[in-house]
Amino acid sequence: MKDHKPAHFNWRMDGAVAVISLNRPDRKNPITFDSYAELRDTFRQLVTADDVKAVVFGSNGGNFCSGGDVRDIIGPLLDRDMKGLIEFTRMTGDLVKAMRAAPQPVIAAVDGVCVGAGAMIALFADLRLGTPAAKTAFLFTRVGLAGCDMGACAMLPRVIGQGRAAELLFTGRTMSAEEGERWGFFNRLVASDALETEAVALAQKLAAGPTFAHMMTKTMLGQEWSMSLEQAIEAEAQAQAICMQTQDFRRAYEGFIAKAPPQFAGD
Repeated sequence: MKDHKPAHFNWRMDGAVAVISLNRPDRKNPITFDSYAELRDTFRQLVTADDVKAVVFGSNGGNFCSGGDVRDIIGPLLDRDMKGLIEFTRMTGDLVKAMRAAPQPVIAAVDGVCVGAGAMIALFADLRLGTPAAKTAFLFTRVGLAGCDMGACAMLPRVIGQGRAAELLFTGRTMSAEEGERWGFFNRLVASDALETEAVALAQKLAAGPTFAHMMTKTMLGQEWSMSLEQAIEAEAQAQAICMQTQDFRRAYEGFIAKAPPQFAGD
């Protein structure tokens, strides 16, 4: 997807890593109807994008995303009928479903404001790096809506625990960066001026690894939610047997014998 040129967000390729950010830094990067749809379509395209091995969803101008644009989204929703409203809420869910369905690891690099839909994009990434300035809020109840938005009630408890998730979703309060790291929302915190560099470096490391195996790992992390323990163990036995047929598995063995790092190719 080296020639991908989205109209409503920033996109660049850094080797095999796609780097995305929203492009309204003057307003802390709100998301609009158009950017929702274009992000959804882009992540859907990643399913067949062999040249993209990992994705970084970054910040811009010191902020990640200020949520749904008040002028572009919130106001117009007041005039929609139920059919129009459900079309919108299903589209927002389609974005995070597309993020989970993409085979590539997705890393959110969160600086500053990360609220509403922005918090959900970060939540549905596979890994999250934050800065000490990161302020994350699932503020749906503060605008008169339920906390169950875009899969929040399913995903957030799995990441930070049921009680902590319930507090954030009921109150809509801001989770500090320190809380986010301590609770497991952020994998680690880094300085703001090093955030994108660190995130891209992590993505490059993953991109240079056994990418078929990464896809399988991401798939199983999602599918095993609804399995019993016995089913999960059997599913992993089958998944691992598939990975044992890859050339990357052979390369790892040959590299070990030769005392040289394997050069993985994702096949």
